[in-house]
Amino acid sequence: MKLLAIESAQNKEYYKSRYQQVIELGVDLYVLNGEGDPEFWPADRYRLAGSREAAKLVELAREWHRTERFEGVITFNEAGVVAAAVVAEALGLPGLGLEAAVASRNKYLMRQAHQRGAAAHPGFRLAATEAEALAAAEEFGYPVIVKPTLGAASNFVFKADTPEELAERYRQAADGLAGMYWSHAEAAGVDLGPDGLLIESFLDGRELLIEALAWDEEVYLGSVIDRITVEGATFDDDVHHGPTTLTADELAAVHRVVKAGMQAQGLRRSVAHAEVRFHRGEPYLLEIAARVGGGGLDECARLTAGYDPIRAVVDVARGVKPEVRHYRPTGTHITAMCLISEESGTIREIEVPERVSSSDRVFLLKLTAKPGDTNLRPPHGNSIIGFLGTMGSSWPEAMDTMMEFADLIKVAVDPR
Repeated sequence: MKLLAIESAQNKEYYKSRYQQVIELGVDLYVLNGEGDPEFWPADRYRLAGSREAAKLVELAREWHRTERFEGVITFNEAGVVAAAVVAEALGLPGLGLEAAVASRNKYLMRQAHQRGAAAHPGFRLAATEAEALAAAEEFGYPVIVKPTLGAASNFVFKADTPEELAERYRQAADGLAGMYWSHAEAAGVDLGPDGLLIESFLDGRELLIEALAWDEEVYLGSVIDRITVEGATFDDDVHHGPTTLTADELAAVHRVVKAGMQAQGLRRSVAHAEVRFHRGEPYLLEIAARVGGGGLDECARLTAGYDPIRAVVDVARGVKPEVRHYRPTGTHITAMCLISEESGTIREIEVPERVSSSDRVFLLKLTAKPGDTNLRPPHGNSIIGFLGTMGSSWPEAMDTMMEFADLIKVAVDPR
């Protein structure tokens, strides 16, 4: 089985562990990057276009396809969703289609799709100026959210409680767009919709992280994880718990809104990472990305719900319905978190003691940064060091272990 993985602009080595999982499923994996490291992947299975131009990616993919005969095209990169859709269509392989891919990438077009599809969503306005942002906030009422239309990983996503805070956060986010990887890693030569800032009304309740699957007219919630981070002005300090504590009625309501949103975005045969937040007792869509969740959410899904999002990616790419069921927890308790160093600067050292790395209570330990990397913290960016996840017989046991182990991981940063 041969699959082609695509990143229009390589995101360091972030997805190599995902690629390894694909290989372990019996896939002969080839990688096509637009911009990236010439030594990123074994030479006989790697092509580097040297450009993010969609036409160049398609040209190289077609040439390669003539000899290798790929069965499908995949991506794990949020900024690769559109590129993968364009290439899959050019090769005549299963894919999202360009319209659905763009609607699942650009947050403004996504909101418009949710509005048309009657999928519950926050109020939203595209704000080209600070004055337009303040006017939208006046209409919605404070607090409000500022977010990039082509962002990801909570970069330059802020909550503002007053007009003064909104003015400051709007300027910070607008300045941040110029250097943000996500909005400048997309396939070029494709209309991606507005590249700017949204103002959204604030949803005040609990948040869920969902690995979902659309197959024809049905949508499955393969995994449902609770986000348990204490709310702040930024949205980068993620701590998760599974299985979800939703009631059966709440879960049914979440299923309805995710199904409506995926169908509104045109996702008919696709994996998805959905983020839902309750507001006044009802679930609303934060976003639905047409790729699986990052970090260790794939392993969280396997442990807590018996669903394998990576295997689903492989199957969907080949046009085969994945093995999936409507959400049913396994009874295993996990907690997981992003590893963060609050100092902005250059990483000098990362130390993980053997007590952590060899523990049978750790199911996830993934470092995504290394010495020499730049560590950016809000309002300049949202760099993370990696991910840590632990298991236990109960939520408190898993949480206590995770916090203990996180404190043992030391990161030295030379300030900017």
